[in-house]
Amino acid sequence: MAGLAIEMNDVSKRYRLGEARRNDSIRDAITQQMLRMIGRGGRSHAEVWALRDCSLQLEDGRALGIVGRNGAGKSTLLKVLGRITEPTQGVSRTKGRVACLLEVGTGFHPELTGTENVFLNGAILGMSRREIRQRFDAIIDFSGVEDFLDTPVKRYSSGMQLRLAFAVAAHLEPEILIVDEVLAVGDFEFQKKCLRRMAEVEREGRTVVFVSHDLEAIARLCPTAVWLEKGAIQQEGTATQVIDSYLASAENEGGVGEELVRAGPFRLHSVVVGDESGRRSDVLRRDGRFSIAIDYALDERLPGFDLALYVVNSSGTRIFDEAWSDSGAKRPEGPGRYTVALTVPPILNVDEYRVGLWAGTAYETLVHQEVTAVFRLEGSVKGRPDRAVELMLPWELVSVQETAQGQPRDES
Repeated sequence: MAGLAIEMNDVSKRYRLGEARRNDSIRDAITQQMLRMIGRGGRSHAEVWALRDCSLQLEDGRALGIVGRNGAGKSTLLKVLGRITEPTQGVSRTKGRVACLLEVGTGFHPELTGTENVFLNGAILGMSRREIRQRFDAIIDFSGVEDFLDTPVKRYSSGMQLRLAFAVAAHLEPEILIVDEVLAVGDFEFQKKCLRRMAEVEREGRTVVFVSHDLEAIARLCPTAVWLEKGAIQQEGTATQVIDSYLASAENEGGVGEELVRAGPFRLHSVVVGDESGRRSDVLRRDGRFSIAIDYALDERLPGFDLALYVVNSSGTRIFDEAWSDSGAKRPEGPGRYTVALTVPPILNVDEYRVGLWAGTAYETLVHQEVTAVFRLEGSVKGRPDRAVELMLPWELVSVQETAQGQPRDES
């Protein structure tokens, strides 16, 4: 295993739904025995394989990103790597100390203070008290919770717990740092701070394994990535290749039939969302352009024919509504089959959207479909998850009032 920080060979993990946990209390053991005596304790349990035959190798000092949909097995994979759970089959090996940040407050004792938890986590990693003291000031400075060091962690907010937990995990110099999606709890500035710190950890020659739905962050931080799908490794390679394949795999399920809607002379065949390269997908990166293509037919000449598309976010807000006639472009009115596309710049925030369609003339509505396609944008919310669009409007300084000394005057 020379030169390898992580090695997994054919790792599988099985869970039994409804199965009692091991190492339960005496009371739980007695309860289970009583249930078996009355015929309720021996029933079979459904099996779920969270991981299936996963094999990967990661060299020392490298950063690996892991992408996949919810329920793909990402968190289970990290728990196996962190020795939090053992695989049902296969072998997982790691070299050196491993620090895991899988959920807010991982490894913290709620009754202990912030200071006591720093020393507790250091001891768990096998560090001496002296080593922890040498890094203590850097940990506290990074976390920003110096005013609450003597307060029990159970009274911390989730954001404060995250700050301290990440600071401990990243500064106690583990050979392997494992970070799950928990950074989503922090504010935008703290997320950037964490990403910078993880990049420093990699430059220092230590290994980072990072799971996130923020595909931009994975692309920036990790040279390589793994795509998990239904517990199995679907693809392994450069981060850009894996992310592109992952997004392209999510094909839009709407509009694949021979004919979706017929109304008079108008026939709608499909409404397809695609990425910049034209590949059909219902999961897209928020930092890139995407297109919405309409495939339709006219059975006879229809003077003044027009189309309109509108996009609605998960809150029910109509973000934009664009008619073909608004562009001033010439629209075909005669019989035939046509495809027309609308290109959308990267202005929308991370969210799930539905596409509505209207077709008709100035005097008649032929079709009004509120949902013809559904797509999702993934990436960074840049600290502002509540905004609907990012227009990048230009700012211009138009006036400066100066004092007699030539300094700007405060007019507030």
